[in-house]
Amino acid sequence: MTRYPLERLYEEVAYIAYHFHWTPEQILMLEHPDRLHWVAEIAKINQRLNEPVS
Repeated sequence: MTRYPLERLYEEVAYIAYHFHWTPEQILMLEHPDRLHWVAEIAKINQRLNEPVS
């Protein structure tokens, strides 16, 4: 079994905390797949917000 890279975990926690203002404790209580799901959802929101307006 390989360990999840600690640096990647810090990135995910920082990303979610920055955008949703959740505490690190709240984020770390999430299961890994749930945390990755929130990271993907935030990325989609950011992508939509950064699309050029026609």
